Amino acid sequence: MNQTLTAPEPAAPREAPAPRARYALLKRLADVVCLPSSRVNAFERAMTADVLVDMLREATPGDRLKVARRLANLTEAPPTLVRILLRDEIEVAAALLEHGQSLTDADLLDCIRETGLEHRRLIAVRRAVSEVVTDALIGYGEVAVIESLLRNDGARLSHDGLEAVVASTRGDPRLVNVLLKRPELRPSHAYVLFWWADAEARRTILSRFAVSREVLQEAASDVFPLASAEGWQDPLARKALQFIERRQRNRAALERSPFDSLEAAVAAAQDGMTRETAEEISYLSGLKPMTGAKIFTDPGGEPLAILCKATGLPRSAVRALWRALRRPETDANGEILPPLERVLITYDMIAVDRAQTVLRYWNWSLSSALTPALLKAIREGDEESIDEYSVPQRAAMLALAREFGR
Repeated sequence: MNQTLTAPEPAAPREAPAPRARYALLKRLADVVCLPSSRVNAFERAMTADVLVDMLREATPGDRLKVARRLANLTEAPPTLVRILLRDEIEVAAALLEHGQSLTDADLLDCIRETGLEHRRLIAVRRAVSEVVTDALIGYGEVAVIESLLRNDGARLSHDGLEAVVASTRGDPRLVNVLLKRPELRPSHAYVLFWWADAEARRTILSRFAVSREVLQEAASDVFPLASAEGWQDPLARKALQFIERRQRNRAALERSPFDSLEAAVAAAQDGMTRETAEEISYLSGLKPMTGAKIFTDPGGEPLAILCKATGLPRSAVRALWRALRRPETDANGEILPPLERVLITYDMIAVDRAQTVLRYWNWSLSSALTPALLKAIREGDEESIDEYSVPQRAAMLALAREFGR
């Protein structure tokens, strides 16, 4: 009788013993690194860190995490050891980024450059973030990181960093309301934000940043006759005094205008705003054509209220300009439409002097007062084909031509 011979099953491979020596050595090396300076000097600590760094390259994430947690409590940690752990996967790096007391700006900048978005977000929410670090974070243009920075009261924003954030809000309006809460924000920034802010944010800007110029007017009251006696020849003094003075309308422009007054120009526009009439209203109001174009083409309409209040035009002039721009005023039942109602409320709520401050900031900011980044952010909303160095009048004409279908 034949018997079938069955080959014996191969024996199961014996599991390699756990590398107890490795784990014990990692722990001992970490112990030495964490010793106080009274027990180990700087050279000994650095030498130990070098050995530990070499071991951590091949260690498991769990082992690296244990070392990172121990280092987080140190007030002084070896830079080479800190940086390799900060560049690690987010679970390991987070132990240091969230709680590390010894991290320097240099450590954080290295982490920003060598890692990804989640590492940068954790840096943005640290208890204290210096201007140097916030500038680097902002430079990546990541909305989640910028929003975390803006919500962090311990993050300090530099002037350049703040302007970069203002420009970035053009692409993501959600950041506007968060940015408006920052103490570093100044009127010049807020009035730029106004152009792409929603209705709620615009109300906040006007209520918080539409300041009076009374202090400036009192301080410079004796300078006006001096400048007049010199024939307004100094361009720097003239520009500053134009911002400070109480009078908004341009008397010199009225002498050259085909209209008898600003009111007459507004009345003429009711049959339909033309390019020429829009330009005359701008000049008579003491504005550059670029500023007038921004006001007339603004989708929300609130700038029309600012223009009328600042120049002393009556409330009815708001509706006249609204009609001139061919915007609907009432619904089928004859009720005033919400957009126009909102603009009329804006006219009622703002004082003349504060409206003039806003208007003059707009006129100023659309010329030489802005950095290229902010100027680009403003103009991108008008016409992408406008060259950054175009003269204001060409930009105004392009904007008006698009709005009025000419």
